[in-house]
Parts: sequence; structure tokens; C-alpha cells
Amino acid sequence: MNDLDPSQKTDRKRGSGVKHVYDVLRDEIIDLVLDPGSPIDEIALADRFEMSRTPIREALVRLAGEGLVTTLPNRSTVVSNINFLTLHTFFDALTLMYRVTTRLAAEYHTPQDLEGIRARQAEFVQAVQGKDALGMIATNRDFHAAIAVAGQNSYYEGLFLRLLDEGRRILRMYYQSYHDQLPPRYVAEHEDMIAAIAARDISLADRLALDHANQIVTQIQRLIASDRRQHIAL
Repeated sequence: MNDLDPSQKTDRKRGSGVKHVYDVLRDEIIDLVLDPGSPIDEIALADRFEMSRTPIREALVRLAGEGLVTTLPNRSTVVSNINFLTLHTFFDALTLMYRVTTRLAAEYHTPQDLEGIRARQAEFVQAVQGKDALGMIATNRDFHAAIAVAGQNSYYEGLFLRLLDEGRRILRMYYQSYHDQLPPRYVAEHEDMIAAIAARDISLADRLALDHANQIVTQIQRLIASDRRQHIAL
């Protein structure tokens, strides 16, 4: 018999509970169901998920580590705000990482790297076709992460993944601006980047990555400007 002892069973059950709470809250935060700045009530969550507050707190720690929730000095927890005043610095860093990682992938990728990039693109295409916004965000992240891996620089990879993770709610706004129906030309941009990487055309890979980042940034900036105009009271 390989039965687990009671303490091991409890740990496993709690671990699965933490993951479930984390997954649900992460998706609700990224999908903007939970507004930035809104309070997180541990007692209400414990009632909602029908579990103790311990796995709730563990899930919130994970979310805090990803910058999705913030613990305030009074120990209350809120959904992290999006700082639009410093968004330009985020865009600068993100654009640079798009360019650097794609350039390096064109120079240093292996055949196995290319297979991984193409596989992640296939998953992204499937999410786009299904109009699955959260799926698009996840698979887009994995696509660019695979490119970063192919660049063979763990420091750039780590920074880029941090930016991609922090920008998930911004990317949700981007997809919302298209009503979750991403234009085919933007899916094709990924294909063009893959072709440039496969051809080891470093300058083309750089240019395509820059164009790809710029169209995302421009669309989000347009969306933010439009939203501000709508709320001006005269």
C-alpha cells in the first residue's frame, strides 16, 4: 500500500486549493473583472471557495509576487493599481526587450528553439481563432518567452518575462479594444518574426519586433486617450 499519511493528504489538498484560488483570482484580475484598487476580502473569499483562510492567504502571496495584488500597511489587500502616469517607461522597456530578444533569437537559435517558437505560435493562433482573450494573453506570453529562450541570454529572458507578466492587464485592454477579435494582420506579425528568426536575418528581426511593439503601444495609448476624453465633465 502506498497510501499517504493524513498530513501528506492535507498538504496535497491544500496545495490544490491554493492553485485553484490563485488561478481564479489571477484570471479575474487580468480579465479586469476585479477592478484595479478594489479590496480583497479574505473572509468573503474563504466563504466563496468553501475553504479556510490559509490557502486563500497563500494564493494572495503568489499574486502579490506577480504584482497583481498589493498588501497595504494596515495589512488589507487590494488589486494592484495600474499606474498610467509611468506607463511610458514600461512601454520603453517592453519595446526594447521585444527588439533585443528577437535579435538574439535570430542570431543564436537552435532547431529545437525554432520548433518551440512555432509550437507556441500555433497555440496563440488557436486562442485567437477561439476569441479566448485570456488564452491569447497566456499564449502570447509563451510565444515571446520562447523567443527569449532562443536568444540564449538568461538576464534578458528574466527581465522580459517580468515585463510580459506585469503587462497582462494592459494586454487585456489591447484585446478588448478589438472586442477580442484580433485582426489577422497582427497574427501574421508573429509569423513574419518567426521567418526572420529562421533566416537568421538579425536586422529584419529587429525591425519586425519594433513594429510589433509599436502597434501594440500605439493602440493602447489611443485607447487610454479615448477613455479619458469620455470622462471629462464640462
